[in-house]
Amino acid sequence: MVERRMSVATHWGSYVAVVDSGRLVRIEPSADDPAPSPIGPGMVTAADDSARVLRPAVRKGWLNGLPRAYDTARGADAFVEVSWDEAITLVSDELRRVRSQHGDSAVFGGSYGWASAGGFHNAQSQLQRFLALGGGYTDSRNTYSTAALEVILPHVIGGHPWSYQSRMPMWDEIAANCELVVAFGGLALKNSQINPGGLARHQTQDLQRQCHEAGVRFVNVSPIRSDVAGFLDAEWLPVIPNTDTAAMLGIAHTMLVNGWHDEDFLRRCCVGFDRFASYLVGELDGVTKDAAWAAEITGISREAITDLARRLTTQRSLIMVNYAVQRADHGEQPIWMSVVLAAMAGSMGRPGGGWGAGYATMDATGVAKGRPSVATVPKVDNPVPDFIPVARIADALLHPGRTIDYDGRRLTLPELRLVYWCGGNPFHHHQDLHRLTRAWQTPDTVVVHEAWWNTTAKFADIVLPVATTLERDDFAAGFSDPHLVAMPKVREPEGESRTDHQIFTALASRLGYEQEFTEARSELEWVRHLYEQTRSELGDAAALPSFDDFWRSSTAELPALTGPFPGSFEALRSDPQRFPLPTPSGGIEIFSEEIDSFGYADCAGHPKWFEPVEWLHADLADRFPLHLISNQPASRLHSQYDNGGHSLSSKIRDREPVTINPLDAASRGIENGTIVRVHNDRGSCLAGAVLSDDVMPGVVQLSTGAWWDPVQPGLSGTLDRHGNPNVLTADRPCSRLSQGPSALSALVDVELYSDPLPDVLAFTPPNLEQ
Repeated sequence: MVERRMSVATHWGSYVAVVDSGRLVRIEPSADDPAPSPIGPGMVTAADDSARVLRPAVRKGWLNGLPRAYDTARGADAFVEVSWDEAITLVSDELRRVRSQHGDSAVFGGSYGWASAGGFHNAQSQLQRFLALGGGYTDSRNTYSTAALEVILPHVIGGHPWSYQSRMPMWDEIAANCELVVAFGGLALKNSQINPGGLARHQTQDLQRQCHEAGVRFVNVSPIRSDVAGFLDAEWLPVIPNTDTAAMLGIAHTMLVNGWHDEDFLRRCCVGFDRFASYLVGELDGVTKDAAWAAEITGISREAITDLARRLTTQRSLIMVNYAVQRADHGEQPIWMSVVLAAMAGSMGRPGGGWGAGYATMDATGVAKGRPSVATVPKVDNPVPDFIPVARIADALLHPGRTIDYDGRRLTLPELRLVYWCGGNPFHHHQDLHRLTRAWQTPDTVVVHEAWWNTTAKFADIVLPVATTLERDDFAAGFSDPHLVAMPKVREPEGESRTDHQIFTALASRLGYEQEFTEARSELEWVRHLYEQTRSELGDAAALPSFDDFWRSSTAELPALTGPFPGSFEALRSDPQRFPLPTPSGGIEIFSEEIDSFGYADCAGHPKWFEPVEWLHADLADRFPLHLISNQPASRLHSQYDNGGHSLSSKIRDREPVTINPLDAASRGIENGTIVRVHNDRGSCLAGAVLSDDVMPGVVQLSTGAWWDPVQPGLSGTLDRHGNPNVLTADRPCSRLSQGPSALSALVDVELYSDPLPDVLAFTPPNLEQ
């Protein structure tokens, strides 16, 4: 045996791939990674499993030209395998037809998703460059992960939606200066396995340990105890899901009436506190938002709320808010309110204290304030101005021409006739998959690039097989990660798979703009060009090795960014006149005149408590008495590598595990390992029960990402055999401001499943004909 060892970079870390005679033998963690993710080694089993898409395939009904009214539903049809030449002809001809008959805006290229690590082979960048050069496309705006945050923060603290990452304390500052961290939505270490774009070394776990060793105390305000690592010895305050804003309001009221709030900072560096204070004490609506009021809503005791208010204002404190709390009804409010609470507490703009969001959501947030810019595939201006908020894809397909509000604008939903999806999985990300199923039947054509026969591929008309991360040359540059990692091809593409770039090159050739798309470079020449462009732009300060040396050595280190960083809260505190924030007032907008002017009934001019549509105090809880937490999985990234060894090892009798409190389980006769049916009026799925008091009573936790496996594909409402929570979640916007998803506002019930268990077919290809 002659083994080759090659570097591999993924969203969940860097590894060494061991290859023998072109066969992937195993994937090993990088020697210098202190906390390697187990997802990487599990990639081996999926590399050439039976779910791989091996040849171009076309849905039989679409290929036969059946009228949509009489066609077999997408998701239920057989596929016919065709040659690459025929597939390229079909796609290029259909793009021409749709553009000529319906206009460029009828082509949807939002294609939201993480795709794979690598600066050149970013699927979304490749797709959107291709579509923009061809005339344009309708795009999507924001992300499923943080849509509410991305829209509200520029109003409150100004700047780019993601600029807060460099404006909040890093873990080393927290360890050196902070005394108390209060984490709303927790601080789940499992999420820090990943980093968009790639990752050299996992650092978050060690940095959190340093904070604990330095004496920093942590409070976990979450329905799930394990949302904070056990070694932090965190105090757990179980909170009724979707009530974080009420908890913060109760804390704020306690600060106010006791005179504990930072009047100087609020006066000099903020605007609108007086109007917000009137709301707190009930002058505007007759409701005093005191600790007793908050306790009744949240389930946190009045004493605990009062104690938190005292501790936050007498210690150097940091208020953290996780992304999960804003994926809910009125998700903008806990983000806005967390900033206001930090401004009141007295540590805003002081070393190691104040406010931050998304800590531990990826191994970048809180680790480093950023990295120098790395060259990427050149963008092409999109000639089509139309876009949709990312989570409104089903609305656009079902209701073209309808107008919706979005961040002070009125948008008209375009008529989408061709959906081109590349590098994502809408049947994972989107809520209410049965509604999406109905919407997905409406366009003329759905084209998908996929490596595996997942749900999105099965719901397509034309499926083009693509190479995986292991099957192409690239280099990785993760978000805020100060390393570049070489990604030489580990193995040849499986079957007839091609890279996204090769596919778009062939299509651009048919459509007459190959030269503009490729710029006469091969793929490896592109990788070299982007690296050398980065090296040239950074100059002597970076001292990056030549591309050939980098390719041999596998890694290169970028210089650290030292600032100053725009929008600094420290600078604001020191002199708000010299260092204003990029907001209309120059300060933190506790009251926003701009948002107030929009006149939205579901998002006022200051943070408020809005009762969720679905929560444990709703009337609907009489029928569905459990609140569903559909958080990110520990065993994969979203739905990526659900067919990988690590994700498969987490299943219970082939189903996704659902965690339920023993008290709720006992009343339903549920035991560890039994198969249960999780259901509400939107749908139902099977899952394997895990009993744990890590989830509070009244809450169940079912991670996202299990490949959707409907018993009757294409039929809305059918049972999911595998455990995808998005058959249960509501396709309802957070508010008119952000139009973000509200996945964590969902009530369900759980019962024993006593019928014969259906086989899980999530990883089984559809019927394929030659």
